[in-house]
Amino acid sequence: MKNLLFLCLIALFSCNSTDTADGGGAVKAVAEAPGTSTVGLPAAAPAREKGESENVDFTVKINGYKGGGDASLIGILAGNNFKAMVAPIDADGTVRFQKDEPLPSGMYFLLLPDNRNMQLLIDEDQTFTLTTENADLVANAVVKGNKETEMLYDNLRYEADYQQKFNTLTTQMNTAGNDRAATEKARDALIEARKVYLNNLFKQNPNSFFASFKRAGQNPDLRKDLPNDAQVWHYRREFFDNVDMRDERLLRTPVVSNKLKRYVTELTPQNPDSIIASAKYLVDKSMPYPEYFKYFANWITLNYDQKESKLMDAHAIEVFMIQNYFTNERAFWSDSVQVFGLQQQAYEKQASLVGKKGQNVTASGPDGKTYSLYDIDADFTIVYMFNPDCEHCQEQTPQLVDFIKNRKDDKVQVFTIALDTEDKLWKDYVKKVQMDKYFTNVYDPSNRAIYPNWYVDVTPEIYVLDKNKKIIAKNLQVNQIQTILDQNM
Repeated sequence: MKNLLFLCLIALFSCNSTDTADGGGAVKAVAEAPGTSTVGLPAAAPAREKGESENVDFTVKINGYKGGGDASLIGILAGNNFKAMVAPIDADGTVRFQKDEPLPSGMYFLLLPDNRNMQLLIDEDQTFTLTTENADLVANAVVKGNKETEMLYDNLRYEADYQQKFNTLTTQMNTAGNDRAATEKARDALIEARKVYLNNLFKQNPNSFFASFKRAGQNPDLRKDLPNDAQVWHYRREFFDNVDMRDERLLRTPVVSNKLKRYVTELTPQNPDSIIASAKYLVDKSMPYPEYFKYFANWITLNYDQKESKLMDAHAIEVFMIQNYFTNERAFWSDSVQVFGLQQQAYEKQASLVGKKGQNVTASGPDGKTYSLYDIDADFTIVYMFNPDCEHCQEQTPQLVDFIKNRKDDKVQVFTIALDTEDKLWKDYVKKVQMDKYFTNVYDPSNRAIYPNWYVDVTPEIYVLDKNKKIIAKNLQVNQIQTILDQNM
């Protein structure tokens, strides 16, 4: 699943870059300060018309910089960093980037050998100069010939001053002896002044790349007149309202990927039903904008790959996303073979989701007799799929034996299914670890007893079923089973 989706993702975002950087934290996105607000998109702004960009020829001079070395120009594409260009730094701190074709519009980071970086917002103006001082790269930056980057640095200086004032007032509010009400009023006035500043900035530069970028980073206002749950719901629902999905340049900045990650993993409760609801709202909202649609659909599906996710039933999210968005009609970035493979995997996973009734399994036991899962009559049934050679199985199986051996009732029984092994190896292992004394054990060399109704990512795979054989938990460690039982007693 992950590999196939990853290949699709690489294919759809492999344009205009040479080497892929690892993005290991050398460059950081601009974080929005507290008190940001929904400003709103231009009411009737037309879809952006691409102009003719200049070829790359810009110079950055850092007065007082010593050490030489190479500077890297790091680009961003759908949350991933890549190395766009490399150029040497002269003895006087000057670095010049030249290329006989334009760079894709987006945010770039000039990464210095000492791991400091400078941000550049590049659109059509790609012949410019930036001069600054080594002591403070941002405060002293002077840009000529690139209005977008000039606006960026004006704003960075404003935000630094705003953040310092905001933090000072917040500290004063929490300091004993200060007039909290007066200080809070001053902080609220500071927040409102920032809103006015941003609104004026957007009105004065309605079609600039910087305004689109900055607007996209704004967060909704909290609806303080509503209960907490309703506040969170509206905040999440409005979280992408300021992102102009007509503007594909934003996908080459940190703002969209940062918001997507926060929307899905922080603002949404981490259970399959909530994640599916949030995913559906956002992906459906993005469908008229193909580049956003394919990025959101791929990122959410990959993020909840069961092998990587710690979520109880991430399969439910994968199945929903694939069945709804990775279709021949919608997944325009994939060919029919890839779509078929993904749909087949979703089909195999859907029968064993939490909440579904576990399907019957009938196979031979060590004694040659036939045993069925549905023959077990217990309040709870643990379905344990394992391989005798699996290192993790060798750790978990004795724990499961002890778990059942130490119980003082028969409310919990275990049905084990050996996978991808040999008959003698399985029988010897079952006897060696005393599984034959406490469990019902079966093995089907063809795997037809479980396919396609039971899905196994990695062994051991543990499912817990209730009295009616409904799946109530999966993808567990043995030490988590008792918690599930306690929750369902």
